[in-house]
Amino acid sequence: MRTRMPPSQPQYPHLFRPLDLGFCTLPNRVLMGSMHTGLEDKARDFPRLAAYFAERAAGGVGLIVTGGFAPNIAGWLKPMGGKLSWSWEVGKHRQVTRAVHEHGSRICMQILHSGCYGYHPLQVAPSRLKAPINPFTPRALSAAGVERQIRAFARSARLAREAGYDGVEVMGSEGYLLNQFTVPRTNRREDAWGGDTARRMRFAVEIVRRIREACGPDFIIVYRLSMLDLVDEGNRWDEVVAQAKAVEAAGATLINTGIGWHEARVPTIATSVPRGAFTGITARLKPEVTVPLVTTNRINMPDVAEGILARGEADMVSMARPLLADPQWVAKARSGRAEDINTCIACNQACLDHVFENKTASCLVNPRACAETELVYRPTTQPRRVAVVGAGPAGLACATVAAERGHRVTLFDAADEIGGQFNLARRIPGKEEFHETLRYFRRRLEQTGVDQRLGTRVTGPDLTGFDDVVLATGIVPRQVDFPGVDHSKVVSYLQVLRGEVVPGERVALIGAGGIGFDVAEFLVHEGPSPSLDPARWRAEWGVDLAYASNRGGLTVPAPEAAARRVWLLQRSPGKPGARLGKTTGWIHRATLKAKGVTMLGGVEYVGVDDAGLRIRVDGQEQVLPVDHVVICAGQEPFKPLLKALEGGPATVHVIGGADVAAELDAKRAIAQGSQLAANL
Repeated sequence: MRTRMPPSQPQYPHLFRPLDLGFCTLPNRVLMGSMHTGLEDKARDFPRLAAYFAERAAGGVGLIVTGGFAPNIAGWLKPMGGKLSWSWEVGKHRQVTRAVHEHGSRICMQILHSGCYGYHPLQVAPSRLKAPINPFTPRALSAAGVERQIRAFARSARLAREAGYDGVEVMGSEGYLLNQFTVPRTNRREDAWGGDTARRMRFAVEIVRRIREACGPDFIIVYRLSMLDLVDEGNRWDEVVAQAKAVEAAGATLINTGIGWHEARVPTIATSVPRGAFTGITARLKPEVTVPLVTTNRINMPDVAEGILARGEADMVSMARPLLADPQWVAKARSGRAEDINTCIACNQACLDHVFENKTASCLVNPRACAETELVYRPTTQPRRVAVVGAGPAGLACATVAAERGHRVTLFDAADEIGGQFNLARRIPGKEEFHETLRYFRRRLEQTGVDQRLGTRVTGPDLTGFDDVVLATGIVPRQVDFPGVDHSKVVSYLQVLRGEVVPGERVALIGAGGIGFDVAEFLVHEGPSPSLDPARWRAEWGVDLAYASNRGGLTVPAPEAAARRVWLLQRSPGKPGARLGKTTGWIHRATLKAKGVTMLGGVEYVGVDDAGLRIRVDGQEQVLPVDHVVICAGQEPFKPLLKALEGGPATVHVIGGADVAAELDAKRAIAQGSQLAANL
């Protein structure tokens, strides 16, 4: 392995201070946290996995942790999932470790046993208790079965060392098997592996001890400790401290912070979670142990990371999704170019949502993530004159990638600023991060030399002389038709979000898709968003870092009063918001429920008059006494230039909302714009 020592970085001195682990030194305090990508499950995908990690290693990450690999079949996350338990599985892993070591970085393999979270009938757990998010019921381990699982962890770690890994991370949090042993919620045993605190944590401690025995003193062992379970019958704080001290004594090199179980009803990494909302719990543990502590969750920019380290809240920061968004994050921070970072906005739409839908992970703001060998931006040998009409996400992605490749690009937009619908999205409480994407694209436009013609409404003749015209002109709101639709109470969501109309105290929203939910959040909040204030946010969701009242770090949620009375309505029957993101939809529904929003499906709109909105539900007519009715009923593609350009000399491409307007899908828009530009 090449030794790589970064130059001094006065702007972020704590972030780039080397960390001495005794037998090796990490060049900085950035740990690329574990995140399953879907590439771990099949041997044929390991070249892609190697390229994915190599790009992050080349970007300067101090220590990488892979997605989870099971130590045996019982520990699978799903049938045929990623696993390292047999010697013939070692070879494929060497592709990954070689690729990382060639760039001077270090990598640990995460050993993850799913326990009752495994989506298969072979799962095992400390007790025969079914997880609320899983249809399968686990088999309770016998005492001999517990011993077999411990041996499986040690064997997996030994094979990881043989494969070239610098260490392993033992997954002891997020509700997986080790975490299931440590808490009374899922461990109902009364034998040597359950009952009191010492016996419940014995399984995890013994695993760390056996791994240290099997792999020797010069092998990194990261223990991922659940410091906040955020579920009933989770650990008390004294039990968290006891676990930390015990795994340190057993041989852990680092202790990483785990926050929340998958079944917890508190968001932990969504965009509405404030930056660094949970670092206080890592700071609280710091005086109790001597090994370095890693903190995590919603740390996405260098100033946030530097502040955490400077205050002594942790010794390292863990970031997973920010390094999907920008593999050069570390290099850019080290050279004082934070404004060049493609910031993770914590939307989860292309990473976690993909993983939970059994798709390969990617990133909304960086579609090359996990596609490094497929989506390649090679310099062009035949520069073309390219006009991109529309400076929303699709147009920005297309313009900057095309210009990066060497094409001569002109970007037109009728508005005076770039961003399109993102300028509306960033006004939604909890979506303030979206402004970071626009900051990044402004920088990219400058760096790639795109000719910007903002405040310019173009016609067909204005586009003469271009080889390619890309229509990224976005959407128009879908028109609806019912009695009274022209009443003064009826307004568009665009009028509301642009500030052209300030709705009254009682508002009905017609349409309960993503736009309807966003507008509802906009209307029930007033003033600065709790997403910008960790203390307010924790109070709203009932997170107690002091563990004053309940196990698991929970307390009674105290949501702030809603600014308005809101009804969220949809024509189709069923639960509103059913098609929202898999990992974030429940958060939006819970937020609005806490604010007293009435959500109704199967609604027939009878009409609007001075009394309000007349609706019929289950055959019963009622009047909602609202001041305004906001139409959020979707949108249609807007491409007025298409006919004027058909048959002309330029090749015409249609992308983004102008192509498909469903739910303003920025993930598809940015990927589509990037792919088109890569192929020009």
